[in-house]
Amino acid sequence: MKRAVFLGPEGTHSGEAAKSCALLSGWELLPVAGIRVAVECVARGEAAAAVVPIENSLEGSVGPTLDALAGEDGARVKIRREIVRAVAHALLAPPELAAGAVRGVLSHPQALAQCAATLARRFPQALLEPAASTVEAARIAAERRGWAALAPKEVAASRGLAVLADDLSDEPGNRTRFVVIATEDERPTGRDRTSVVFGLDRDRPGGLHGALGELASRGINLSRIESRPTRRVAGEYWFFADLEAHREEPSAAEALAALSTRCAFFRLLGSYPRADW
Repeated sequence: MKRAVFLGPEGTHSGEAAKSCALLSGWELLPVAGIRVAVECVARGEAAAAVVPIENSLEGSVGPTLDALAGEDGARVKIRREIVRAVAHALLAPPELAAGAVRGVLSHPQALAQCAATLARRFPQALLEPAASTVEAARIAAERRGWAALAPKEVAASRGLAVLADDLSDEPGNRTRFVVIATEDERPTGRDRTSVVFGLDRDRPGGLHGALGELASRGINLSRIESRPTRRVAGEYWFFADLEAHREEPSAAEALAALSTRCAFFRLLGSYPRADW
């Protein structure tokens, strides 16, 4: 049986995304302790796939996932699928804890950020503390007096917690994009996305303009681009970009080849079927 890993423990949004993915139907699904660990498992051959979050509609990209894809292990993996799911955060706490007595709230940093304004308004007295995952936050809240957790409400019963408040996202329509990491990407479907990461020579004026021009001049639509520090040298950045085309399409293949010649660093992260936000 093939094995896929996901950001655990059981009950996380990543785990639910893995269960919903048709590609992974019938696979053994196992939780791991972190995003980088999940990607490492695939790179080292310990799992055939990993499911990790990469972008949220409220808070943007998930830094640890981008860092893992740009890092050493990222050279040995590809994005094979994307999964977009609605995300709802509930405030869970021991049944005896009243809402007005919440001293602090634990959760994954992304969840805390997605609910920051709502928490400040409804629980202004509460301290915010990051946890490895939303479900890990629920485990801690069950044991720490006066603390609550932002987590899927489905987790409450298994942890002996009550739902103090539901759907705490700052804006409606909160959605997260997950990716399935594997050793190979997908063949063209006619409605695909290609992800890349690249770095430019800082001493070349207009470098980014020239790099993106290779896409625009060939009619390749760029649906997302953002910079992130390389974590090596201050002021040095990676650029992560999503193209609405498959790498094997003639115009995309030509554009990617031309783009790579303009870069000090270039990595194709994979081509895969496009999902709707």
